[in-house]
Amino acid sequence: MCGRDWSSDVCSSDLEEARALHDLPLTDLVFRAQEVHRATQPRDAVQLCSLLSIKTGACHEDCSYCPQSSKYDTGVEAERLMDVDDVLSKAREAQSAGASRFCMGAAWRSPKKGSRQFQQVLEMVRGVRELGLEACATLGMLDDEQTQELKDAGLTAYNHILDTSEEYYGEIITTRTYQDRLETIARVAKAGISVCAGGIIGMGETIDDRVAMLVTLANLTPQPESVPVNALVAVSGTPLSEQAPVDSLELVRMCATARIMMPNARVRLSAGRASLSRESQLLCFMAGANSIFFGDKLL
Repeated sequence: MCGRDWSSDVCSSDLEEARALHDLPLTDLVFRAQEVHRATQPRDAVQLCSLLSIKTGACHEDCSYCPQSSKYDTGVEAERLMDVDDVLSKAREAQSAGASRFCMGAAWRSPKKGSRQFQQVLEMVRGVRELGLEACATLGMLDDEQTQELKDAGLTAYNHILDTSEEYYGEIITTRTYQDRLETIARVAKAGISVCAGGIIGMGETIDDRVAMLVTLANLTPQPESVPVNALVAVSGTPLSEQAPVDSLELVRMCATARIMMPNARVRLSAGRASLSRESQLLCFMAGANSIFFGDKLL
């Protein structure tokens, strides 16, 4: 990889190399991914990460896949930020179920500076860490001060996905730019918080778009600590409601390619996992996935 520093620019040679890798015969691709996985990851370890929506609905963004956007009529009722005690109760339940990381997601464009809500989130982070869990959050875009406050509270990781390639991004979201996302990721990494960044397939993008997204992620310095691989869950009322389901083998290819390109990252099966057969999930793990999201109230 050409090693761009926090830029969405990708080298054409990287794109060609990554596309050739992605398009290998599936058995060859999975074999190569297995070799990388066994050399860089614990062979029999799968991290369980529980994800809870701590503030649901009424988001001002227009992400075409998201039922929480205020722009679409999806039947999702807006809810206030959960109480700290209720969130910590959910964290204890997740820990009892085997989770080692607890991720809290709020449907915000970005947290309001100096707000009581953000102070409550910081309390949640501190409480989750006191339980002995890793604490992750996804709260939208952050500025330097907010990032440092999250770091000081003990935040382990910040989830901020790229969604797709820069070229296709405008077809999916218009309320913030690709560079906005990269700048938040840069702030998080600079503060010493682990970056959790991946994308979504099945939104009408090309294979080249998927590969370009992986190249952008692989060229970040440092590379993401975890890479969620999501398959679109088409929700009625969103602009992508009529998209056909992704073939499970396309998800296997993404897991394997991500594993080879980002050998030290956790490759996390995320949205769309519940619709996969046991055999398909097993193939994803064989291809290098070693983490999953679970929870009763996902984003």
